[in-house]
Amino acid sequence: MLENYFPVLLFIIVATVVGAAPLLISRLVAPHRPYDAKLAPYECGFEAFEDARMKFDVRYYLVAILFILFDLEIAFLFPWAVALKEIGLFGFISMMIFLLILIIGFIYEWKKGALEWD
Repeated sequence: MLENYFPVLLFIIVATVVGAAPLLISRLVAPHRPYDAKLAPYECGFEAFEDARMKFDVRYYLVAILFILFDLEIAFLFPWAVALKEIGLFGFISMMIFLLILIIGFIYEWKKGALEWD
């Protein structure tokens, strides 16, 4: 009975080696020279250990909305394009309405200045 699980065990071993080998090799071979720019906070724009009740710039939220906007668009656009012949005119019109809503969100982002960084 256990011989039926041998391919699963082999797959787990190979996946572990393939996943861990590049990490171990890079740790051994690559130089480790941290400096201030590498250790500085990024993406959030403020120090990581300040007061939690500080105000955020609204542009961070707008960028997050923009990311979700394009992420959703791509996630729904590929399956729609593949199945366009099967879903017909109703599917086409439904996707155009969806894209119109996304375009409205994009225009909102543009007007709020989320695409312009100072």
